[in-house]
Amino acid sequence: MRPSTSFKRVCYGLSCALLAVGLILIRPVYAADTSQQPDIQSLRTQIQQLRERVRALEGRLREVNALQERIRKLESELAQQRAKQGGDQIAAKEAASEPEAKGKPQGVKFGGALRFNYSWKDFSEGAKTRRGDAGLDIFRINADGKIDDILVSAEYRFYPYMSAIHHGWIGYDFGGGNQIQGGITKVPFGLLPYASHNYWFGIPFYIGLADNYDTGLKYVHDRGPWNAQLAFFKNGELGDAANLERYSYDPVAVGAARNEKTNTLSARLAYTFGKGTQCHHELGASGQWGELYNRDTNDTGHDWAAAGHLDSRCGRWNFQLELGRYEYHPRNPAGVPDDTVTLGAYLGSFPIAARAKFAVANVAYVVPVNWPHVKQITCYNDFSMLDKDQAGASKSYLNTTGCGVGIGPTFTYIDIIRGRNMIYFGNGSLAGGGSNDWNTRVNINIGYYW
Repeated sequence: MRPSTSFKRVCYGLSCALLAVGLILIRPVYAADTSQQPDIQSLRTQIQQLRERVRALEGRLREVNALQERIRKLESELAQQRAKQGGDQIAAKEAASEPEAKGKPQGVKFGGALRFNYSWKDFSEGAKTRRGDAGLDIFRINADGKIDDILVSAEYRFYPYMSAIHHGWIGYDFGGGNQIQGGITKVPFGLLPYASHNYWFGIPFYIGLADNYDTGLKYVHDRGPWNAQLAFFKNGELGDAANLERYSYDPVAVGAARNEKTNTLSARLAYTFGKGTQCHHELGASGQWGELYNRDTNDTGHDWAAAGHLDSRCGRWNFQLELGRYEYHPRNPAGVPDDTVTLGAYLGSFPIAARAKFAVANVAYVVPVNWPHVKQITCYNDFSMLDKDQAGASKSYLNTTGCGVGIGPTFTYIDIIRGRNMIYFGNGSLAGGGSNDWNTRVNINIGYYW
């Protein structure tokens, strides 16, 4: 059924009333929204400004991160350089130790020393009457350094009676504790850098098995607790076994048995327990084998040596032990015995047993001092022995008690040296025979180093 006309009119009027009420309600809201438009625009402006500031800060942050990365790279390069220059080798003779050129700054540094010596000997009537003798001991000059990865080390010595090269080599630093040395370089054998603490050294020095330098090529690996050295030496430092104007004791071509070393292979391996701590111990072994050429027979024999060592450093104490053996098997002319070999240096020569055992036992203590200008006092007792294979041959002994005193640029050794059947001590000998008496030498050596 369709609605009536009156009903339509009522509905139309009601609709109009509702529409009017809605318009009245909506208008305030619309008016309110319109009034807030300026605040919204301000907020949008502030947000844009904040975004620009954030972008600027992000740019600065990128710059800071780049600088931090550069600093990390520089620190890494510096650490690598320090690792190349680092090392945990403490020389037994700290103030007078021979330079090794490793760990030096860029450039070559020149230095030297001037030393004077006083000695009193109970086996020399003249020295006793004069109350000892004094004079110039040595004047030396040396150069050590590193340019890029090229190493150099050299030393020449002037004595009152001769002059001689001590060592001279050029090397290359591969990094990581690896380097190679070529020239007159130290033979890697036994306790290093020295098998003693005193000025006169010990018996291994006089039989050519300590602080010995030859001409050849040497590889050194020194990293962490390991130290490994391998070397090939063509001959002695001068290349002329008849020349006695030399520093290192080697077989020499003088007298009836003219022998000389050639084509020697040397190796040394050591491991340090507790390296980097106040108490560390180096345990190592050494060996060498080479040919022994005789100038008269034009024939070649051989020689070899082997040793084990312990170098213990705890706080102020240092203990050194070494046991070893060597053998020379020369091809001498008929009638020339092969139970001795002639060694020489310092313009002199003497025979030693061709086959023998040797031993070293040293102790040293760094005395705490708090005196003006006194940098170091190290007191020690160094003992060494040679036990020869020849039947009836007397053993040789050398014992040194003394102190080394460092004052400013000077270093002084004050030693009481006692030898039994030892060369340079009366009638002592490192070969068969000799003397069984103990002889004493008081030795004071004063040196200025620069």
